[in-house]
Amino acid sequence: MNKKVYLDLTIENSIANISLKRSPINAFSIDFLNEILITLKEVNNKKDVLAVMISSSIPNIFCAGLDLDILINKPILEVRKFLELLYIELWDTQYNMNKPTIAVIDGAARGGGMTLAISCDIIIASDKASFGYPEIDLGLLPAIHFNHLPKIVGRYRAFDLLFSGRKFDADEAFSMGLINKKVSKTNLLDEARKMASVFAQKSPTAIRLGRAAFMRTNDFDYRRGVANAVEDFCNVAMTPDAQEGLKAFLEKRKPYWK
Repeated sequence: MNKKVYLDLTIENSIANISLKRSPINAFSIDFLNEILITLKEVNNKKDVLAVMISSSIPNIFCAGLDLDILINKPILEVRKFLELLYIELWDTQYNMNKPTIAVIDGAARGGGMTLAISCDIIIASDKASFGYPEIDLGLLPAIHFNHLPKIVGRYRAFDLLFSGRKFDADEAFSMGLINKKVSKTNLLDEARKMASVFAQKSPTAIRLGRAAFMRTNDFDYRRGVANAVEDFCNVAMTPDAQEGLKAFLEKRKPYWK
């Protein structure tokens, strides 16, 4: 088993829990993303693991998105490498999982945190969870969600969420069908384990073959859309407006768009 730096892995009753812990807000770095991907592949290869949960051990935070240092004044190839990990490699890894994955969200899920959540099969959230796509406020694009969100909530709601950048709570997320279930904060992990145990009691062969068939049937050319999202994000991230938006955010001031 590889040494974990930014997450903890526990396995109990055939259920793996990958608990994120990159302080202070679980922002994605290349090393952090690689550790998540390696751990997903590790538990996928364990025959005694029948369901996987992804949660956070940092209070009131699931994942706040990207580590912005990756994007500021960086060569385009470096930005592309990061986006390929977050978009393509994460999608491919989740696509090839032979057991269900459950995102367990308490607190804030933003930007890249939403990307991690929607890569899972199930999303369960606490009544204190909040969601958002704030990329537009930084002069960036939540490009991968152009491919995903309209299919879930409809074109007009998706446009609102993606281009307003506003945050929304678990009630709204549930009403739109973006999450499976909203539960109390105190019961979140227990409820997630109950849901995972339902899958863990099924035939592993049926789950493995059935999930693969489900993913193929519901792909809708999603993989190509993910590759396009890398291009779209990189094209915008290199613009002067995006660099200004990132710097303004870090300096806690309003951006001066050109």
